[in-house]
Amino acid sequence: MPASSPHRREPAADGGLAAQLGDFLAFLAHQRQLSPRTLDAYRRDCQRFACWCAAHGLAAPAAVDAGHLRAWLREERMRGLSPASLARRLAAVRAWGEYWVRGKLVDANPAAGIRAPRRPRRLPSTLDPDQVAVLLQLPGDDPLVRRDRAMLELFYSSGLRLSELAALDLGHLDLAERTVRVLGKGRKERILPVGRQACAALADWLAVRAAPPEERALFVGRRGRRLSPRAIQARLALWGRRQGVPGRLHPHLLRHSFASHLLESSGDLRAVQELLGHANLSTTQIYTHLDFQHLAAVYDRAHPRARRAADEGED
Repeated sequence: MPASSPHRREPAADGGLAAQLGDFLAFLAHQRQLSPRTLDAYRRDCQRFACWCAAHGLAAPAAVDAGHLRAWLREERMRGLSPASLARRLAAVRAWGEYWVRGKLVDANPAAGIRAPRRPRRLPSTLDPDQVAVLLQLPGDDPLVRRDRAMLELFYSSGLRLSELAALDLGHLDLAERTVRVLGKGRKERILPVGRQACAALADWLAVRAAPPEERALFVGRRGRRLSPRAIQARLALWGRRQGVPGRLHPHLLRHSFASHLLESSGDLRAVQELLGHANLSTTQIYTHLDFQHLAAVYDRAHPRARRAADEGED
């Protein structure tokens, strides 16, 4: 019998749900290389289900069926959970059920045939190009302003996620080629173009960046250490208030604006998908709804047969 991989974790032989959860999380950490934050979400959601099962006398995977899972989700919905939260919990337990099948603890995944509740489509908020232009005109020339200007320009120029920007090292940026190399979700690497104005802002920041020789982070704080995602969020929120951005400025607002403006100008959905690092085109397609809203507004204002009666002076 061949030796198993040191990173492969099979379900525990005792079949207990408590033991299964620990082994399942270890399997996810090694096989899927999920981030600590994602692993913690799996742990919390599966732990909630395990506690519910214990309260209902279900001590092992073989005792769990689809009816139990539906009952749990129904109770969670009655507690006021949103469709998005219910869908996330179902996805976590479904992955756990697949792990049970893998270990031959059950014949079929009890969550396999259960559909997640439909989530209302929420269009992401965006800034219009004029608002972005005002935002990026940060006043001042001290090192922190130069750094923040470079971060804002890079967020909007290349559509980065917060985690991607926070993880950037000096070696990931190539100003000569006007590209940046990022590690996205699922540890997938992609190389993105960097716009001319973003390159200028980055060069301006690098001219004053002060950090110990061993610190490779592109963006550092006053003490020369890598900026945390929380610190980046706080700086963006501060500049949003100072520059008069409506609502709270956050990294995803700039990412959404990048995608919407690029799609509006190019119409190339596949290119936008690649630049955003979306695994599925359906994720990117939400920006076509934003683009259509813009086009519909233009149509309503401009087309002679689209004007309302009141606009044409009729009673």
